Amino acid sequence: MQLPESFDHPVDLPFNHAALQRYFVLESPDHDPGGSGYRLLLQGGRLLLLAGNGSLPEDGISVADTSPPLYLGRWDGLPLRVSTLAKEADLPESLIAVDLTAQHPMLSIELLSIGALARHILHWEKNSRYCSRCGGATTRVLREWGKRCDACGALHYPHLHPCVIVLVRRPGEVLLTRKAEWAPGRYSLVAGFLDFGECLEEGVRREVFEETGVEIDNIRYVGSQAWPFPSQVMCGFVADYVSGEVRVEEDELEDARWFSLDDLPKLPPQRSIARFILDRYLAG
Repeated sequence: MQLPESFDHPVDLPFNHAALQRYFVLESPDHDPGGSGYRLLLQGGRLLLLAGNGSLPEDGISVADTSPPLYLGRWDGLPLRVSTLAKEADLPESLIAVDLTAQHPMLSIELLSIGALARHILHWEKNSRYCSRCGGATTRVLREWGKRCDACGALHYPHLHPCVIVLVRRPGEVLLTRKAEWAPGRYSLVAGFLDFGECLEEGVRREVFEETGVEIDNIRYVGSQAWPFPSQVMCGFVADYVSGEVRVEEDELEDARWFSLDDLPKLPPQRSIARFILDRYLAG
């Protein structure tokens, strides 16, 4: 029996831990060693960087109205702590605000990844202050990112939401979809969250049929990408068209259609799992 393809190494994309391994080591907040280090500042969906060189500022930078710092780990060997600013807060001239998006040309893979990871962690911190079982206040569990309810003792851990994303192909064409809120003219792959009790392959088949009315087969795993906006994991696949005419699920999509490989629309940004799949598997 032929063995399946091995996946010993993560996909080389932002947000996966491999993108950070040169500079960053994640640790729990109770490991904060004290002393000076770097400060990661978030203002809404923007990362604040030094205006002169586009790097992370040091702890000593003076910025008014920031939240108490939360220790994340070590960045380039020094402590890294994250704080937030109100969206309306004024910035000192020493800082610039950069949108935390995969396509931003100013952000290196490392800065994009650490900014998004910090945003993911803060989302968890904000939504784990109280127990979802009884409503009691929670306390941090030492040496990890969990929380324990002070009232009922329930343990809570960061929520990760698995999603599937799939390139559907037939000879000379690919099936692409579009949502109304996307940039004009941009199309991407069929994608969606798993349902209760579904395996990944079942989720792929269901999402394609629900959104486009198309039946598929020969589903093959490609790779995955952490997508902390706020807490998804995108599991990528390629599949072959079997039957069915395209029928757009209007509650989810604005459009879905077959595109010739010679006449493709505007595609997803580089550094996303969707573009990774398209660039490598368009032609088979």
